[in-house]
Amino acid sequence: MKVLWAPWRMEYVGSGDVSGECIFCPGDDRSEDEKRLILYMGDLSIVLMNRFPYINGHLLVAPLRHVPTLDALTGEEKLDFIAMVEKSIGVLKEVMNPGGFNVGLNLGKAAGAGVEDHIHFHIVPRWSGDTNYMTVLEEVRVIPEHIHTTYQNLLPFFKQC
Repeated sequence: MKVLWAPWRMEYVGSGDVSGECIFCPGDDRSEDEKRLILYMGDLSIVLMNRFPYINGHLLVAPLRHVPTLDALTGEEKLDFIAMVEKSIGVLKEVMNPGGFNVGLNLGKAAGAGVEDHIHFHIVPRWSGDTNYMTVLEEVRVIPEHIHTTYQNLLPFFKQC
């Protein structure tokens, strides 16, 4: 029998919601931004990397205000929110040169929302041939670049936003 190790998955499997803190609510302490994979924080929106990505460059964009639905956002928040999705796609295009994107939000637990009380978009860059049998047969994702390397590559571009 062949064994394929993916030890980084244990952090996800065993994580649960230990702290009770929302990953999208940054607080006032900016010293933990890199550890939390926060790439950008504006007046109304935040961009961070998904700690458990589907593929390299998987970003999360959320309003700063802790709200569960689009209709709970003000007009200004909605505009900023979608503008940050657009800017994030632009950064990923420039840095990673993907062939396309999956962009979406999961509204409610039944729709797959992992954090259902703070609305957020997923931005997943895609390349032709980036999927393979590993996820289907072995429940393993192959991520070719370390998450902190991707973070360091993206960060300078988000500092320009």
